[in-house]
Amino acid sequence: MRTRIRTIIAPLTALPLLLLVGAAPPDARADRAERLARVLAEDTTADGALRHLTAFQRIADASGGHRAAGSPGHERSARYAGELLTAAGYRVDYQRFGFSYRETTAERLTTDDGRDIPIRAMTYTANTPDDGLTAPLAVAGGLGCTPEDYPGDTHRGRIALVERGDCTFAAKAEQAAAAGAVAAVVYDSAPDGGPFGGTLGDPDAGVLPVGGISRADGLALAAGDLDRPVRLDLAQRAEDRETVNVLAETRGGDPDRVVMAGAHLDSVADGPGINDNGSGSAGVLETALRLADHYRGGGATVRFALWSAEESGLLGSRHYVDGLTEDERAAISVYLNFDMIASPNAGFFVHDGTGAADGSAAVTGHLTEYLAEQGITAEPIPFNGRSDYAPFLEAGIAAGGSHTGAEGLKTEDQAARWGGTAGAPYDPCYHAACDDLGNLDRAALEANLRVIARAVGHSAWLPDALTTPR
Repeated sequence: MRTRIRTIIAPLTALPLLLLVGAAPPDARADRAERLARVLAEDTTADGALRHLTAFQRIADASGGHRAAGSPGHERSARYAGELLTAAGYRVDYQRFGFSYRETTAERLTTDDGRDIPIRAMTYTANTPDDGLTAPLAVAGGLGCTPEDYPGDTHRGRIALVERGDCTFAAKAEQAAAAGAVAAVVYDSAPDGGPFGGTLGDPDAGVLPVGGISRADGLALAAGDLDRPVRLDLAQRAEDRETVNVLAETRGGDPDRVVMAGAHLDSVADGPGINDNGSGSAGVLETALRLADHYRGGGATVRFALWSAEESGLLGSRHYVDGLTEDERAAISVYLNFDMIASPNAGFFVHDGTGAADGSAAVTGHLTEYLAEQGITAEPIPFNGRSDYAPFLEAGIAAGGSHTGAEGLKTEDQAARWGGTAGAPYDPCYHAACDDLGNLDRAALEANLRVIARAVGHSAWLPDALTTPR
């Protein structure tokens, strides 16, 4: 790791049902792996995870309503998790790093007849001039992800109106800028809700002012007179801040065989982030605490990570991976990522490792099987670079994970297969103030906790299990 600020060491307490350390033949290890996976899945419950989610909600309530990276709410969340992991006997590292924190100071979109349209500035947006920017609109074709969506000079000198989906906000901004647009306004793909925020992922991606509005407002603008100018005011103040990843690993395992499971702990500044991503963090944390009851090493080193600044562009996980030596990267057998595992209109998705780093396709198969054991038919989704698996895959490390959906809309087929409401977003409170304790599906949380526990339990004794096809 590049930065190790503080290591907290605590002795392991007496552990019930402890699987003993020591060399074991392959058959014995396979038996231990199955036993550990089974007991861990039984012990890792929604009740346990909900205790952590309740703590995250209380922290947000006492910290300005959010747990964003660089804020007191995130620091308190990291301390809460780190203290529990230390007490459970893990070797805990607090890995601090600096980043460019953004605070929005202006966000307004006004039509020429004086009507205000609610808009949210994207993190790392370029600022409009002090007196705002006035220009007509132009609707991007498709989803604004390719040059063909901005034909000829149709967007030159205009504000591009772009639908959300398929590619990153940064990619939309880049294409709009290349077409000569002076700003980009992205309207939501979800039918309900208000304006939405997001991130361009990096300060260098702020090539245009970019903001998010509701779908209803976007469609209304697109259907109106595009030559009538609108006024856009977007501004953010930049400030260098420090934040922290929490890393916890077992003792007594093989340091050259490392299995990792992680989730981002930070929220957006718009809300407490209980589903995104308190749910994944609580799932990883609870699995780690229950693993400490049953495993003292003898197989792999199991390392858990609670990343920061994911919402600012995967900064925490990227800082960690960038700081690994070649040998440290080679030691990691697999990285498992859990981002949003309790969406209220839940889908059951497993990242499709086909064509990704070697072993990733096998991880997809195993996680799919863990859901199938519960009677759930998972749907594969591509790695799209939107979560903390991305730096691992870029480094050639096998990765996988499960996910219950964000702003996308549940289809009729999915509703028939999984229940829930077709045509509605998987998480109607994605990146919003209402992402609180009421924005969870307990059954989805329970199902994904079993996935995490089964995966960690198996790979603790058999670190290549997940990357080997069955």
